Amino acid sequence: MAERDNGSGSEGRPLVSLRNVAKTYEVDGGSTVAALQSVSIDIADKQFVSLIGPSGCGKSTIMSIVAGLLEPSTGEVLIDGHPPARAREAHELGIVFQQPVLLPWRTIRANCRLLLEVAGLRSAETETRIQELLELVGLQDFADLHPNQLSGGMRQRAAIARALCLDPLLLLMDEPFAALDEFTRLQLNKELLRVWAQRRKTIIFVTHNIAEAVFLSDRVIAMSPRPGCVIEDLAIPLPRPRHPDVRYTKDYTDCVVHLQRLLESAIPVG
Repeated sequence: MAERDNGSGSEGRPLVSLRNVAKTYEVDGGSTVAALQSVSIDIADKQFVSLIGPSGCGKSTIMSIVAGLLEPSTGEVLIDGHPPARAREAHELGIVFQQPVLLPWRTIRANCRLLLEVAGLRSAETETRIQELLELVGLQDFADLHPNQLSGGMRQRAAIARALCLDPLLLLMDEPFAALDEFTRLQLNKELLRVWAQRRKTIIFVTHNIAEAVFLSDRVIAMSPRPGCVIEDLAIPLPRPRHPDVRYTKDYTDCVVHLQRLLESAIPVG
């Protein structure tokens, strides 16, 4: 299989760096549960990296720590050389959740405008940016409709456009297509790659779907069962731009099978 390729950001440093990150939660009765142990990952600027692993392995915990929503119990996280809190304050993080979390009383355009309003950045220039992003995700003809008038896939497109409105350095996507049917999911995979190719944001993408991770990513990071740690960091040897037909190639199949076997062997039987 292909060797690990961490890459690096400006001035030779990675855009995102996790060093020996661990997370322990307190539970009832004063006991603790270890969610993560000794996770170290470097992600270069403009890379698309997926996290995969069994439920409860800490994928979403990593996302929350990178986003600055959780503090690690030990270890360090840096985004462009600074703590996540600074990246949040500078509006350098975009987040897309499993559910689109759109406000039902706002139109799609107004939902996209929300983060700009909160940041106090609304202007004629940002209105142009919203329109460009709606065109990028194919929603320009639906901008003045409300979320309940759109399909699930279209609502997720709106959530992606909203996350990009602040022009973030880093886009965090936590199982954004998990609730969609397989056909819609594949369509949005292709749309996401098209958006990524045009905007070239660094993306950390959480998924349970190994085939999806391989199709989308430059690297796939596989996690062990709880307490989660990195058991493989696999560079994906597939060309860019990534045509859907790549899913029928030997390199693609080899990566999917390799990761499937790895995760199956890591999960205890019974």
